[in-house]
Amino acid sequence: MATRRRRHTPEQIIRKLREGEKQLGQGAELPEVCRRLEITEATWYWWRNQYGGMKGDDAKRLEELERENARLKKMVAEQALDIDMLKELNPGKLVSPGGRRRAVDVLQQRFGVSQRRACAVVGRHRSTQRRAPGQASDVESMLRTRLREISRAHLRWGWRKAYWLLRGEGHLVNHKRIRRYWAVEGLTRPVRSRKRQRVGPQRGDRLTATCPDQVWALDFQVDVTADGRQIRWCNVVDEFTREALATAAARSFTADDTTILLDKIIAETGRRPANLRMDNGPELTAAAMRDWCRFAEVATVFIEPGSPWQNGYSESFNGRFRDEFLTTEQFDTLLEAQVLADDWRTEYNTTRPHGSLGGLTPTQFRQQWTNQPALS
Repeated sequence: MATRRRRHTPEQIIRKLREGEKQLGQGAELPEVCRRLEITEATWYWWRNQYGGMKGDDAKRLEELERENARLKKMVAEQALDIDMLKELNPGKLVSPGGRRRAVDVLQQRFGVSQRRACAVVGRHRSTQRRAPGQASDVESMLRTRLREISRAHLRWGWRKAYWLLRGEGHLVNHKRIRRYWAVEGLTRPVRSRKRQRVGPQRGDRLTATCPDQVWALDFQVDVTADGRQIRWCNVVDEFTREALATAAARSFTADDTTILLDKIIAETGRRPANLRMDNGPELTAAAMRDWCRFAEVATVFIEPGSPWQNGYSESFNGRFRDEFLTTEQFDTLLEAQVLADDWRTEYNTTRPHGSLGGLTPTQFRQQWTNQPALS
C-alpha cells in the first residue's frame, strides 16, 4: 500500500533544513541526511533554493504573502468576469423587475455562472428571482392596454396626463400604479427641452385674472407648410380657465385680421374679455387695434418690450401647441393646417387634462366654476 504524500509547512521545512545542515556539519553524507529527514535529494536542493537562510517568522510571512497574492488574483479574476457580464447586458440601469429577471437568466446561460453570482452582479435578491411571476389580473391587463392606446394617440403625453385621463374616464386607480404600468410597458415620451428661466423686473401691479373672461392673452407663432411657405398662428387663451379660444392660421396677420378674429370669437362664444394682454408687435399697437379695443370697451394690458415672461399663460400655451401639435404634424396646405389645429384645440379644451387645474380640462373647470353661484 503506497504511503500518502505528506505536505510540509514552511516552518517544518525551516526546521528540517536546520537539522540537516547540523548533521552535514558533523560529517554526515547528504544521502544519509536525506534518508533520516525522509526526503529526496531533489527536495533538499529545492528547499535550500526557496528557504535557504530564512527564519521561521520569514517563512510564515512568505506563506501569508502567497495566500494574499492568491486571494487578490481570485478577486481580480472575479471582477473582470463581473465587468464582462455587465458589458453583455444593455447599458443603463436595470430598474424594472422583468428586466432584472431576464438579465439574470441571460448571465447564467451565456457565462455558465451560478444564480447567486448572476443575482449579485445584477443587484437582485435570489428569493425574488426564484419566485414565479404572478399572472396579471383583468384590471391590470385592461389598464395597460388603455395606456398603450393613450400613448399611441398622444405621442407627447406622459404618465401624468394618462393618469388624469383615466380618472376622468371613471377608473379609480392610484397614480403610482399608473406610473409603474407606464414604465413596465416601456412607454416614454420624447424629452422636452426646457428653456432657461428668464429673470427680469417684475411689476408689482401686474393684472391677475380671478374669473373667466377677465383677461385674454394673445400671441403669435410661426411655422411652415410642406412647400416652405410661412404659416402664422394667432393664439388666444383665457388666462383663468386656460381655455384655448382660437388657433387661427394665415400667411400673415394684420391689425384688421386680428380684430376680425376677436369679433369671431366673441360672436361664437357670446363672451367678451375685460382685458386683453399682448406684446408690442406692430399689428397689436396699430390704430385699428386701438380703435377696436375702445369701441368694444376692452382694456389693453401691454407687456414691457423684450419681456415675454410677463405674458406667461400665452407663452405656456405656445409651448404646448408647438410640442404636441406643430412638431408632430406636416401641413400641405393652409386649409389643412387650420382644420387640424381646430381639432387639436377642441381636444385641448375638452379632453386633455391640465396640471394647473387639478387634472380637469379647461371646459370642465369653467363649468365647475360656473356651477358655484358664490364664485360666479
